[in-house]
Amino acid sequence: MPIRLYVVLFILAAIGFGCSSGSGEGEAEDQLLAKVHNKTLYISELDGMFPEGTSAEDSAFIIDVFTKRWIRDAVVLHEAEQNIPSDLNIDKLVRDYRASLIRHNYEKILVEELLESEVSEEDLVAFYEQNKQQYQLETPIVRCYFVKVPTPVPESDRLRKLWNSDTPEDFQALLDYCNEHAETHLLSEQDWYKVEDIAMELPKGTVTVDNISEGLEFSRKGEDYQYYLEVLEVKKRQDIAPLSYIKEQARKVILRNRKEELLEQKIDAMYERELRKNNIQTYYNKQ
Repeated sequence: MPIRLYVVLFILAAIGFGCSSGSGEGEAEDQLLAKVHNKTLYISELDGMFPEGTSAEDSAFIIDVFTKRWIRDAVVLHEAEQNIPSDLNIDKLVRDYRASLIRHNYEKILVEELLESEVSEEDLVAFYEQNKQQYQLETPIVRCYFVKVPTPVPESDRLRKLWNSDTPEDFQALLDYCNEHAETHLLSEQDWYKVEDIAMELPKGTVTVDNISEGLEFSRKGEDYQYYLEVLEVKKRQDIAPLSYIKEQARKVILRNRKEELLEQKIDAMYERELRKNNIQTYYNKQ
């Protein structure tokens, strides 16, 4: 086993394994379950692992499974201890890891209590206007209406009529029809989709990044499906992505920025407080 792996196993074991070294007070009254070199496992360390009403047979099974697992872990831990590089400061690694866990947990509490998680439309627009040059498209996108219905098409004449209609009532009827019969339907005027994703829903070569254009509209019957497509708008590669396309991504960035700013403000406030209380001393000469 590589030395690095031994080290990792040892650190994890030192932090998390429920095993004792040597003999402590009160162990004389406790039942010893297993021993591996100087590591011991007592029945008291299984406290809380037996649900109320557990039978003697089930309790024995739990003890047996846990003990066998503990023994294997203890064997690996002992082997790792024997292979620690002489220059490795385990105590420092454990302290640093503990400090990192404590800080992460405290920062999580601060964020949960104090972070404003609502991102308004005004916030999104302001962020977009300041940063939209960073959101150039890597692939063309399209706003469109698209319907894909398996053949034979149920009520095909009605579907054709609803597709060609411009009335709100017929549009709602089209939505209802698609919810019941269509395999795929995209009927939101605001949503954007990658051209390649639309192309994958159609027979090969029907739509490509090179031949798609605004105003393209057709209905086409394939071997297994009837297709309807109307292209409302196209954004080409390297165009600036519309806000509606990157809205969720922008929201996450805004919240991440708020989080970083909040934590920085809190850390600054803590520092200034401890400085005023003379709880901070430095012992080096500034150059």
